[in-house]
Amino acid sequence: MKQFTNIKGIIFDYGGTIDTNGKHWAEVLWSRYKELNIPVSKEDFKKAYVHGERTLALNPMIKPSHDFYDVLLIKAKIQIEYLIEQGLLPISVLTNSYPEEIAKGCYDFAKEVVNNSLFVVKRLAITYKLVLVSNFYGNINKVLENFGLLCSFKSVIESAVVGVRKPDPAIFTLGVHELGIEAHETVVIGDSFSKDIIPAKTAGCHTIWLKGEGWGESTDDSVPDAIITDLTQLIDLL
Repeated sequence: MKQFTNIKGIIFDYGGTIDTNGKHWAEVLWSRYKELNIPVSKEDFKKAYVHGERTLALNPMIKPSHDFYDVLLIKAKIQIEYLIEQGLLPISVLTNSYPEEIAKGCYDFAKEVVNNSLFVVKRLAITYKLVLVSNFYGNINKVLENFGLLCSFKSVIESAVVGVRKPDPAIFTLGVHELGIEAHETVVIGDSFSKDIIPAKTAGCHTIWLKGEGWGESTDDSVPDAIITDLTQLIDLL
């Protein structure tokens, strides 16, 4: 495994990295759908998921005061409403309970993963400056605070706040600026090949790809400087 030298700062992605250890959030949600035996196909679920993400991108439904459970509940409600409206989910005595059950299960999963990630983040914060760069809804500070992560980061760059979204490399350049170092002294850690690894490389940073259960994007293992399959591997790598 590659060893990194002359690194002074680390940029972390949040969603899919710190909170799921490389598992795409669509897959986390779909796993919960299956646990609850919600009678929809994966293809129909994908339609609902995409619809939900587009809806949240266009409408400021998530407020700065919302924690991560609130985010998941809003997402689940949008998805279930879409599936019903499209005739893809039959209404039953259980239908009204689905959003809360989805949100609860996914929140518990994320909380358990974050507890493990917290050890890694705090360990690295002893040696390196840390910045978080995330495509999020304007409430990432509340989410980080809720999970005990906020104090570990020198700064947080959130797309809804700065007006730049991944995969624009400029958002990583903002992260490097907040670290107060050069891009070649920075390593970016993220789960998305297209939204983290490619733009971070374009910005001049080193990259570590947390390669997990993705969602069908085209990838190339030769692009990142290193590949890990578990966030804890960062401790030996860095």
